[in-house]
Amino acid sequence: MMKKPLVSVVEDDRFFRESMRRLMRSMGFMVDVFPSAADFLASPRMGETACLIADVHMPAMTGIELFRRLIDTGHAIPTILVTAFPNDVDRARALSDGVTCYLSKPVDERDLTRCLDAALASGDST
Repeated sequence: MMKKPLVSVVEDDRFFRESMRRLMRSMGFMVDVFPSAADFLASPRMGETACLIADVHMPAMTGIELFRRLIDTGHAIPTILVTAFPNDVDRARALSDGVTCYLSKPVDERDLTRCLDAALASGDST
């Protein structure tokens, strides 16, 4: 039996974080959730993460900054960014930097599924 991929969710909003935990489990993924980028970076399971879902707007370190930190330290994890405050400049910059998807909250489950499929496919080739 194949091991389920681990999806890590970094989200400072407890309600959204827990709803994403339930959704990822219902979709058949293992899931870890973190209230901050620092908590994720300190996690011993960071290296097992097949896909990262991170909020764009968080205190201390944003989702975009977290993605760049991971790239800079050699941990290229396929990343989906989510935000309640989408803006075209951030979207374009994040996608050109290599983020898999940039989604608006509330997240549409079909869009999220498409992004997860793309993220996991990109992770298989690296």
